[in-house]
Amino acid sequence: MKNNNKIAIVSASLGVGGAERFAGLLSFMLHGLGYEVHNIIILDHVDYEYKGELINLGKLFSNEKGIFRAVKKGKYIAQYLHENDIQLVIDNRSRPLVLRELFTKWIYNKRQTYYFFHSSNLVMYLTGSVYWAKYIFGKATKLVCVSKEIEEKLKTKYHFNNTTTIYNPIIFPEHLSEKPKDAPEKYLLFFGRLEEEIKNFSLMLKAFSISKVHQNGVKLLIIGDGSGKDFILSRIRESQLENHVQLLPFQKDITPYVQHARCTILTSKFEGFPMSLIESLAAGTPVISVDCETGPREIIQNENNGLLVPNHDEKALAEAIKRMFEDEKMYQTCKINTQKSVEHLSLTTIAQQWKQLLEA
Repeated sequence: MKNNNKIAIVSASLGVGGAERFAGLLSFMLHGLGYEVHNIIILDHVDYEYKGELINLGKLFSNEKGIFRAVKKGKYIAQYLHENDIQLVIDNRSRPLVLRELFTKWIYNKRQTYYFFHSSNLVMYLTGSVYWAKYIFGKATKLVCVSKEIEEKLKTKYHFNNTTTIYNPIIFPEHLSEKPKDAPEKYLLFFGRLEEEIKNFSLMLKAFSISKVHQNGVKLLIIGDGSGKDFILSRIRESQLENHVQLLPFQKDITPYVQHARCTILTSKFEGFPMSLIESLAAGTPVISVDCETGPREIIQNENNGLLVPNHDEKALAEAIKRMFEDEKMYQTCKINTQKSVEHLSLTTIAQQWKQLLEA
């Protein structure tokens, strides 16, 4: 290999979200390629499996408070990279603060750096100032986007020329799991972070109510944790859906719930390349999604592996939900095509794209 075979993956955590789930998968891919992987996480939250060493700064600095904790974590990372002779860093965090990222730039120094962009909402990763964005990230080895639309936005707004797109990978289940005992008989599934500002549960619940599929015994199953849980519960009560919507906490093994769902649903205001959609398809379950920025239109082939509807259109979404439960011919077509529609996202295929990028 041209590069040092040691890689540090820096992430917020290894728990709950799609970006965090990706970090765990990335460690498996890089380990499989022969790299020595060091997983550095800022927060003490580990749900997903990973390969390599784990440096849990949240646990190491649990007694520290405020800005001093952040500074100490940063200095620890710098020292760790130096002492372990790690010359290649993949930064998987959101990065909205200029001062923090100037500090990060100092920490990484002249190492090869790859920065991730998991969302079309670029202010989660870059300052609104083109000048500061170019100063901090312009000389990065690569800015890695999880969808082609995100890469195009980066080029158009910030004029970066060091961008590339590599889709999120998936692992195909090896067998059909038993149906979980706490799953409803018939259900539509959402799984992910419970954040109204991003996932738009208001739209989801409204469309579910309008579809009236609950009158035929269909439930909406929502699985996940997050700050929006109380909001969701209040909306359920307001909509008088208490008997038709079920909430379960984050599940480390989500596959059995996905495999036994009629379909999964995504109503986000914005995304990147939604892990929930590709994981659903890999499990053989069709999907319904709004056509938000970005990702769904690069994943869903309408009426072939799922249904793609205009965003913020509750009537169109309600009709899609109804069709998925009542149009058996269309449903079977989608179900047959689920797994083959995401074969190009297998762990092996995406790992080879990473190999080409890191050895270029």
